[in-house]
Amino acid sequence: MVIAEDSVLLREGLTRLLTDRGHEVVAGVGDADALLKVVGELAADGVPPDVVVADVRMPPTHTDEGVRAAVSLRRDHPSIGVLVLSQYVESEYATELLAGSTRGVGYLLKDRVADVREFVDAVVRVAAGGTALDPEVVAQLLGRSRKQDVLAGLTPREREVLALMAEGRTNSAVAKQLVISDGAVEKHVGNIFLKLGLAPSDGDHRRVLAVLTYLNS
Repeated sequence: MVIAEDSVLLREGLTRLLTDRGHEVVAGVGDADALLKVVGELAADGVPPDVVVADVRMPPTHTDEGVRAAVSLRRDHPSIGVLVLSQYVESEYATELLAGSTRGVGYLLKDRVADVREFVDAVVRVAAGGTALDPEVVAQLLGRSRKQDVLAGLTPREREVLALMAEGRTNSAVAKQLVISDGAVEKHVGNIFLKLGLAPSDGDHRRVLAVLTYLNS
């Protein structure tokens, strides 16, 4: 994986945290240009990283360089998972980051990452093609949504299940959060796929497609 973070202490801390848990960090960079360059070089050599962990605000202006680089990576290297870390929700870029792809993506808020194991699990999940979205990110993206007709057919409980799916929760984690059985969650998920028109032929991507439909609705 590649880590892009302008704070040397945080970058080295993330590198140590992940390598101590058996994950290989092939590069650590401090700005968006360096991120795009190193990923491009690795891809050209035939060894693209499984995932990039990038800060939203990086030099030179410390505004949106990191998230713009993340969007660029999603466009130019769609096989690479991208996990964005931020102190804020950049709604416009977050929507663009999440749109139009079924490959791994994540958006976590730094101040709300309270468990190291959950963070590492999120990195692994994104690298494997899953999603990892902070609930606050989901809430803000939904708050700016204008079209709700796609989800109109879902029951309140199905919306709750889909919201937790958007956070990257497994069926078991959803069941635990809502205090219902795993079987009930599986039934709700099946109904969600049916109502959103996601056929079994979509395979494992149906879960991510459902989340993207939810966030872009």
